[in-house]
Amino acid sequence: MPRPSRYRRICSEPAYDRFAPEGIACGGRTILTVDEYETIRLIDLEQLTQEECARRMEISRTTAAGIYSCARRKLADSIVNGRALVIAGGHYRLCDGSAAPCGCSPCRRTRGAVYQAAIQKGANEMRIAVTYENGTIFQHFGHTEQFKLYDAENGQITREQLAGVNGSGHGALASLLSGLGVDALICGGIGGGAQQALAAAGIQLYGGVTGSADEAVRALLSGTLSYQTAPQCSHHGHGGHGHAHCGESHHGCSGSGHC
Repeated sequence: MPRPSRYRRICSEPAYDRFAPEGIACGGRTILTVDEYETIRLIDLEQLTQEECARRMEISRTTAAGIYSCARRKLADSIVNGRALVIAGGHYRLCDGSAAPCGCSPCRRTRGAVYQAAIQKGANEMRIAVTYENGTIFQHFGHTEQFKLYDAENGQITREQLAGVNGSGHGALASLLSGLGVDALICGGIGGGAQQALAAAGIQLYGGVTGSADEAVRALLSGTLSYQTAPQCSHHGHGGHGHAHCGESHHGCSGSGHC
């Protein structure tokens, strides 16, 4: 019986997970898994050796080399043959702080970001969450790294606090927000699956909003917020991370033992 493969540790999911050639594309697409993307990021961008990459991902050097080789072939296929490139799926887990820091520059742990438990809201307070980055509304719900929470009563903000996602992504964020006692969410783009999860959790969605997070919340409380009833996110046109795309192949790497 073959030994089960280990989950490959990655620092965070890619902020951009869909690329397409300009001009006339061939109509096909190449799926680059998230762990394959991570080897490209570590070896080609961070300039690590394959051995260093393997240590970061907590896998053997041979496995890292195989993943990297497969990833390079897929990139070549996309560039040479004009295929759209989609980053999705794979056998991976996010760096969640349960082991030694992964050491890469954008790591949630090494950046010193503070993730705190939300203070319990009052019985008559409404809690509004906003996808948050540097004072503005972060535009990709599934990739947000923190929410700013606003508690309000009688149309006035009574408390503000930050809450990190702690490695959660996409559909899991709805459960996170529900656990934080959130009543409403203000965000930019958001996929259909996440919208359904929020609706099931009883969280009112105000999507397609841009600009200052504070101003958006004040506009919501005053009844003047401009938002979209059915916002869309370009990251979610063909399903979320961690799931195979129906009818789409990995273009020559399936069955390699590394893809």
